[in-house]
Amino acid sequence: MKGKMFIFSAPSGAGKTTIVQRLLKKMPNLEFSVSATSRPIRNNEVHGKDYYFLTVDEFKTKIYNDEFVEWEEVYENRFYGTLKSEVNRIWEKGNHVVFDVDVVGGLNIRKKYPQEALSIFIMPPSVDELEKRLRLRSTDSKEDIDIRVAKAKKELEYADQFDTIIFNEVLENAIDEAEKTVNEFILK
Repeated sequence: MKGKMFIFSAPSGAGKTTIVQRLLKKMPNLEFSVSATSRPIRNNEVHGKDYYFLTVDEFKTKIYNDEFVEWEEVYENRFYGTLKSEVNRIWEKGNHVVFDVDVVGGLNIRKKYPQEALSIFIMPPSVDELEKRLRLRSTDSKEDIDIRVAKAKKELEYADQFDTIIFNEVLENAIDEAEKTVNEFILK
C-alpha cells in the first residue's frame, strides 16, 4: 500500500531541514527520503544518511537507467535527485515519505504523485535573513553563498505553486504548523 508524501521545499537557509528533522523526531510514521547528490560530502555528513553521494558519472548513469523519481542539475555538475528505490523502501515499511528538496524538485515530485503528495513551501522572513543564516552556517564560501542567495530570490517566486506555505519567522510556530498540516493530510 502506498503511503503519503510530504514535500518540504524552500530556498537554502529558510529552515526547512530543521523543521523536517524536528517532525521526524515527533512523528514515528514519517521517514526521511535520502536524496542523491553529486556534490562533495561535507565533514559532518554520512553517506546513506544525509545523502547518497555519487560521482557525476554515477549520477548520469542512474538518470539514463530511469532510477530517479526526479532529478535536477542545480548548478553545473551538481546534481540532486530522489531515487525510486528510496521511496519504495519507505512505503514497503508502511511509513510516509518526507522529502527535503529544492523548489523545482518538489514541484516535479508533486506532479508525478498528485494524490499521494502534499507540497509545503517554507517561507523565510526575508532574503536578508536568508543570507545571514547562510553566513552563520560557515559551510559555504562567499561565492557559494552569493549563488545561493541569487537562486533563493528566484525560488521565492514559486511559493504560490505549493499546496501550503508555512512562514518560518518563529521556528517553534513553524514546526507546530507543519505537524498539524502533515497530520491533517495523513487523515484524508
